[in-house]
Amino acid sequence: MTDQTQQRATRRLVRRLVVIVVAMFGFGYLLVPLYNVFCEVTGLNGKTGRMGVAQAEKMTPDLSRLVTVEFVTSVNSGFPWNFKPMVSRVEVRPGEQMEVMFEATNRTNEVAIGQAVPSVAPNEAARYFSKTECFCFTEQKLAPGETRQMPVRFIVDPRLPKNIESLTLGYTFFRSTVQVSTSAKPDVVKPES
Repeated sequence: MTDQTQQRATRRLVRRLVVIVVAMFGFGYLLVPLYNVFCEVTGLNGKTGRMGVAQAEKMTPDLSRLVTVEFVTSVNSGFPWNFKPMVSRVEVRPGEQMEVMFEATNRTNEVAIGQAVPSVAPNEAARYFSKTECFCFTEQKLAPGETRQMPVRFIVDPRLPKNIESLTLGYTFFRSTVQVSTSAKPDVVKPES
């Protein structure tokens, strides 16, 4: 093989490798958003839906049945909050909006920011469970020792399969990736170290 042929083969190989690396990066970059869309559509991993109030008000309730919704909460290890539902369960008619309250307390002497991640079990029910208002939509910032009650307004779709008579809404609070410095102004946010 001549030097020119070898150089062309090397350039071709380098171009192919660059294309493969770019494609792999693009796939990795798009994987999380695609997975989230897939979970929202299918209810996989207990991802719940989000619905506008106007859309929820247009639903026709199924007065012939009751569904039990249980609430469970947890806090990621090392995150110094207490977090609990104000009621452990409610019975709802599919198609009717329901509001329940949760309570979080910051047990430290510093400002703490957390984000709640919801899930619904069984997974099959997640696609029929939507929230119109939830503290999980945004990060929650609690002052030192502060206790706050936070609402969740939800609706169970009347199309929920008849064999599902109860479901569980779970929340886990995680420390946010940014925390407020106690030495800085209250509105200044800096990365957690």
